[in-house]
Amino acid sequence: MLVENEPGVTARVSGLFAGRGYNIESICGAPTADPKISRITITTLASPQQLEQIMKQVRRLIDVIKVRDMSTEAAVKREIALICVQARPKKRTEILQIAEIFNGKIIDTSANHMIVEVTGGEQKINALINLLEPYGIKKLARSGALALYREP
Repeated sequence: MLVENEPGVTARVSGLFAGRGYNIESICGAPTADPKISRITITTLASPQQLEQIMKQVRRLIDVIKVRDMSTEAAVKREIALICVQARPKKRTEILQIAEIFNGKIIDTSANHMIVEVTGGEQKINALINLLEPYGIKKLARSGALALYREP
C-alpha cells in the first residue's frame, strides 16, 4: 500500500489488523522516491473473502493512498535474510559453497561464525535455511516480503 509518510500511519494500519483479528506475518515499510509517501508491504494469511475485507477496511484509513493485492504473478516479490551460522574451520568451505549456490554472500566472519546475506523469494530463503540448519544457525533475521508490480 502507499500511505502518507506521517508518524503513526503504520501503527494505525497494524492496529486495524489486530482489531479485526487478522494476523500480520510480516510488515515492511519505508519512504518511496517521493519522501512524502511511504510503501508498506504486509504479508498475511487470509481467504479471498478475508483479503477483500482487509483491503476495503485499509482503504478507509485516512492516510492510505492506494492498496493493491500483490499475491499475483504480476508482482516481483523479494525478501532479505541474514543468517548467522556456526562455522568451525573444517566446515567454512562447505558453508561458503552453499551460500554461493543461492547467490548469497558472507558479510561477517569470526573464529566461530559466519553471517550469510541472501535475497530472493520465500522458497529460496527457506531452502537455504534448511541447508544451513545442520551447521547450527545461531541467529536469523528476515525482512519479510517486499513487492512491486511489474511495469507493462
